[in-house]
Amino acid sequence: MLRTAHRRTLSINNAFFKVSEGIQEALQNEKPVVALETTIYTHGFPYPENVALASHLESVVRINGGVPATIGVLNGVVRVGFETDELIELTASAGKPGTKKLSRRDLGYICGLGLTGRKLNGGTTVAATMVLAKLAGIKVFATGGLGGVHRGVESSMDISADLTELGRTSIAVVSSGCKSFLDIPRTLEYLETQGVGVSTFADGREGAVEFPAFWTRESGVPSPLTIQDEREAAAIIHAQSALSISSGLLFANPIAVEHSIAKVKMDAIIAQAIREAEGQGASGSDNTPFILRRIREVTGGQTVTANRALIEANVIRGTKVAVELAKLERRDHGVLACGPYIPSTPEMPVESTPSHMENRTSAITGSEPSPMPNPSSTHGASSHRDPVDVIVAGSLAVDLSCDFTPLEAAPSTTTPQLHTSNPSMVTQSLGGVGHNVATAIHRLGTPVRLCSAVATDLAGFAALEFLAERGMEISGIVKQGSGARTAQYVAINDTKKDLVLAMADMKILEDQEKNFETFWKRDIEASGAKWLVVDANWDSATLKKWILAGKASGAKVAFEPVSAAKSTRLFLATTPEEIDIVPDHIVDLVTPNSMELSSMFAAARQAELLDRQDWWHTIDSMGMSSMGSRDKLVAITDSALVDQGVPQQSIQLLPFIPCILTKLGPKGVLMTQLLRPEDPRLTSPESAPYILSRSQGVSQVIGGVYLRLFPPAEELSGDQIASVNGVGDTFLGIIVAGLAKETPKDVMSLVDIAQKGSVMTLKSKEAISPDILLLKSAL
Repeated sequence: MLRTAHRRTLSINNAFFKVSEGIQEALQNEKPVVALETTIYTHGFPYPENVALASHLESVVRINGGVPATIGVLNGVVRVGFETDELIELTASAGKPGTKKLSRRDLGYICGLGLTGRKLNGGTTVAATMVLAKLAGIKVFATGGLGGVHRGVESSMDISADLTELGRTSIAVVSSGCKSFLDIPRTLEYLETQGVGVSTFADGREGAVEFPAFWTRESGVPSPLTIQDEREAAAIIHAQSALSISSGLLFANPIAVEHSIAKVKMDAIIAQAIREAEGQGASGSDNTPFILRRIREVTGGQTVTANRALIEANVIRGTKVAVELAKLERRDHGVLACGPYIPSTPEMPVESTPSHMENRTSAITGSEPSPMPNPSSTHGASSHRDPVDVIVAGSLAVDLSCDFTPLEAAPSTTTPQLHTSNPSMVTQSLGGVGHNVATAIHRLGTPVRLCSAVATDLAGFAALEFLAERGMEISGIVKQGSGARTAQYVAINDTKKDLVLAMADMKILEDQEKNFETFWKRDIEASGAKWLVVDANWDSATLKKWILAGKASGAKVAFEPVSAAKSTRLFLATTPEEIDIVPDHIVDLVTPNSMELSSMFAAARQAELLDRQDWWHTIDSMGMSSMGSRDKLVAITDSALVDQGVPQQSIQLLPFIPCILTKLGPKGVLMTQLLRPEDPRLTSPESAPYILSRSQGVSQVIGGVYLRLFPPAEELSGDQIASVNGVGDTFLGIIVAGLAKETPKDVMSLVDIAQKGSVMTLKSKEAISPDILLLKSAL
């Protein structure tokens, strides 16, 4: 079983063999890990092209729900899982005399020489990668092509070590068959003798299919077995493991139709290359490199393009096999099967990809794109993901920030003009309220899952890859096609970087009730999250489902209003009877600005929430006289805020939301909070100036009202502000990260820390400043 392999993984770490902490953690938690070889980087592509390919293939694994385990030898030590600097060091050594091409036989040699001071680097072949992946406890390995039996084997005895390794190492290899210039019939015969199960993905084809020949979908040789999809491959691996069969499995993934080279054309080119190799005496270890070089030259580089396409397609397919295998193994261990796939509506194909994205997101099944899993299927219903402390449900968008830059002829102009074009500096980043809040929480080290939706368009694929590269979990993100658009937000700012106008397309988050029921609801119930953060970009019906499911799971709920218009959805999403007052309130914390607060107050009034008897009873229990005297409100806040009605509105919403943090820009943050009778602030001399009222013991739930205006952490000049996008999201993210700690601080203690983080984001060009990491210890 995999757990036995995990124990072996931890014990095998020694001076010669290092499994990275990330891979160890993934294996211990039964995440889908995919092994990747390194010969393609050390002996296939030059630097820095090779490091770009390595980084991209690792991202492909992450985007498809897996954990990449790149395997190689660095300075005489086997590495299963490379850090970025280590991978750069290995790929930079490509082509150097001290960088070796390693098969099974070479592993002892290169590691042993490390003991003598000769610390060499090496790229692992298919055979060596299989050996090392098996030692680490990894069951799935994705690569380009397999070695095989060479033509003329009767005289040369040239048989690739890849084949014998498959016969004795129980690991599943996903490849595009073997190179076309090999003896494919004898290769398959040899694999049969070694006890290796060989199956080819049908790729939408009916009946028996041919074994692929790397650059060509057909080889003229029937495949021993045919399988339909990744679930069948995973089931075979799972059964073989349960039966303790020690030989490996080969799953052949034919190259996509658009990249395949016609068999007749390829056969003629190969015959020419073989004749030239024989004529020039290129035999033994020189034979394959010579033939490959001539094929590349004769095809004008067409095989290089095909190589890239098929390796990426194999990595995608291998990852999806690993994901399905993880589901089966979790099910056997008494846990719900994990579901890191990204569902869509039944008619939406996973690879309905723009033509300009084909090289990056090539269809994993060849000529016909395979449909995404149906959200209403049992896969969605039984989805399981790792526990997290916080779930953030909200928008994931591409942000465009347009900062007005007036021409030198009009230096005094500070605001862009309407109905005409304006000069500006435009920057692009990944944003969206949900994304920003989740990023802030992630950067502070709190386990978080972002639940959102993207389309199968350029922006959607870029967003997923970006998140995966940052190490954020993407298993809660739904991917939709059929005309859906990834959310985008365009901000028009003046010369001071203050927002003048914004345009947002968040349509993709609307009408998500079905996906909530089949994909997200169980995630909330099983996650064990302490906090659920929901932004107002969801349609009212889905917003209601998120909030009610969060409360039902025992999580505390924070609401981010997003905008004045959308902030009203909190009160308009539910009937007045469904919005309970404390202590049965449905939202624990809200962080509006003054305009959003005003809109929420108006919506509550429109919904007649402020006319209910239980609301009046709660207001009376606060111990206030006519909602608090003006003089006292001014003394605690200031006259301008009281004139605007900011503290009065927040106080009247307290029966429904017991803690409101109103963001006031340069004036700071106004905290309005209901205190319980046992709260120490009610009797603390330090808190006395901020106690607006006390209940005088008339309520067992309410002890009083705490009202405090926190000054800004720092006042910035215009030239210090890089961007205003994400400032409020940083604030909420830090607050929730602190509240979700094992020993949480109170909200009051977190406001100043969150304001410091907001200042960091104001000074940063990123939506969430990376510098907020410096605040982690303060939480």
